[in-house]
Amino acid sequence: MQKKTIKPISRGLYHVKKLLLSTYKFIVPNLVFKSPKHNSLLLLLLLCETNMASKLSYSLSIFLFLLPLFHSIIVSADTVSNPTTPVTPGTACQSTPDPSYCKSVLPPQKGNVYDYGRFSVKKSLSQARKFLSLVDKYLQSRSSLSAAAIRALEDCRTLGELNFDFLSSSFQTVNKTTRFLPSFQAEDIQTLLSAILTNQQTCLDGLKDTASAWSVRNGLTLPLSNDTKLYSVSLALFTKGWVPRTKVNAMHPTKEQQGFRNGRLPLKMSSRTRAIYESVSRRNLLQASVSGGVVVRDIVTVSQDGSGNFTTINDAIAAAPNKSASTDGYFLIYVTAGVYDENVSIDKKKTYLMMVGDGINKTIITGNRSVVDGWTTFSSASLGNNKSSITYYGYDV
Repeated sequence: MQKKTIKPISRGLYHVKKLLLSTYKFIVPNLVFKSPKHNSLLLLLLLCETNMASKLSYSLSIFLFLLPLFHSIIVSADTVSNPTTPVTPGTACQSTPDPSYCKSVLPPQKGNVYDYGRFSVKKSLSQARKFLSLVDKYLQSRSSLSAAAIRALEDCRTLGELNFDFLSSSFQTVNKTTRFLPSFQAEDIQTLLSAILTNQQTCLDGLKDTASAWSVRNGLTLPLSNDTKLYSVSLALFTKGWVPRTKVNAMHPTKEQQGFRNGRLPLKMSSRTRAIYESVSRRNLLQASVSGGVVVRDIVTVSQDGSGNFTTINDAIAAAPNKSASTDGYFLIYVTAGVYDENVSIDKKKTYLMMVGDGINKTIITGNRSVVDGWTTFSSASLGNNKSSITYYGYDV
């Protein structure tokens, strides 16, 4: 069989086409938004396919003519994927839920994603402070408001304080680093910024459900809406600049979850605290290893018959220290069997609490608040926790 020969011009054109294809394959995976430039490259490849009879010099002239185009596409792709590259606000806002609103709140000069992210979180912090002041202003006129309106405003204030705390913590993190964070740290900040959006909606729902007839709602709805948009921008820019593209071990069990063995949690505590725990629970404590287990700093007991330190859960919570650090260990509240008819509310200052009951169908917390009686959904919960550093075991709620 006679071997087919390739003419020099065809061979040259083949290599040009191969170069175009390799360029295309490099660019497309890095493009987030396909543009007319992207379509132009596709068109060039089609021309190369259908004009194999064209002369090599003509093909090379086209390729050389379009080299600046390839360069601009590569630069554009790198700009989108590299958070340290200076871009316009419009480009930075492409990854946000509302690019138009995002562009209206960011500074007009060029900056990178980290610059815009810090600006957005700082502005969010300022707006959270202003919203709290606005709620306080309305609460000063509580004599002219209904009980339902006051409760809705008090909920918004509680949620607003949480938002301010979460934004303060987020800003401290983004203000001191210009790089991707470790996955667990990035997820923590993402959780805080996402919780802010939930808190905004909870506040708005309370105003709508229990305060439909009062004018104050109209004075808060617009600030709530605009602030929510701003918080969404902060979350999107944080995700773009500080969250790793590839998360390794995305699920990070907490220290408590890691410590569970056969449904029991190993605790580390002093001999005095251990003796109290084993006496009231009537079971031996699972021995914690030197490196494992959850540290317990102190313990109090709740019992309806008066044999414990307190007869109500709320009194025990009030006795817990304020603003504990994780290094201090948990303040453990052991609640013995019984039906506790109270709405338990844990203030945001009460951090690192652990509440342990005698077990399912033994320690029961119930409350009698409902929306029908004028309470908001947020404040009608039998057990309300305003912080994430609270742990519960062995309860019916």
